[in-house]
Amino acid sequence: MKTLLRALYLVYYCLVAAPLFVVATILLSTITVVGCALGGQRLFGYWPGVYWSRIALVLSLCPTRVVGREYIPKDHKPCVVMANHQGAFDIFMMYGLLPIPFRWVMKESLRRVPFMGKACQMAGFIFVDDQKKGSIKETMDSARRVLSEGTSIFIFPEGRRTLTGRMDRFKKGGFVLAYELDVPIIPVSIDGSYRALRAGGRWVTPTRLTLTIHPPIQIDREGEYPRNMLQALEQVRSSIASVLPEEQETHS
Repeated sequence: MKTLLRALYLVYYCLVAAPLFVVATILLSTITVVGCALGGQRLFGYWPGVYWSRIALVLSLCPTRVVGREYIPKDHKPCVVMANHQGAFDIFMMYGLLPIPFRWVMKESLRRVPFMGKACQMAGFIFVDDQKKGSIKETMDSARRVLSEGTSIFIFPEGRRTLTGRMDRFKKGGFVLAYELDVPIIPVSIDGSYRALRAGGRWVTPTRLTLTIHPPIQIDREGEYPRNMLQALEQVRSSIASVLPEEQETHS
């Protein structure tokens, strides 16, 4: 029975879900590019991506539960959002269901993805190229500008998708930004995305997904630097890991 259901899903995915997703990507990317070009970046740089992400979750038959909405800042002040990076569906979960308008910090290679890459560029997302000299500084400067203008940013502190299902070590860049600009960090746990579509995977597996929002964490500016920043890093990592299965906790 399980094999039959999987076969039926693959037929549905290839004949229905994938074609509709491609059409949605082209249409909503075009709306983003045109809308942003006409000066509506604040509106068109956010909402088309929200609907694109929700469409992807629905078409893939991946129901998603959101926990902890009460921890979303009510004052709409900028923050740094951080989540573990399990797979491709992390983007759909975060962008589609986290009610915080933000700019992504994303890999430079994504700029070359047809339609989506141009839409991300026009929306003002921040690209980072680890291979280019000076790119990290440019990325940090861009992120500082976005935060100083009152817009939140989103970072995967692991830097890349996990290859094992377990969290990798966190990089410090996002924590430096949060410290320098004195903005809170909102930890978010992603569970299920690794099962839905892991790094290197080709086929989606329908999976129940869970997005858990945790209480904001503020770096203690009265404490000794960089110890206070590293303490915040451990707090964020512990918060994210607290609702994940034991086998997904951080590599030692």
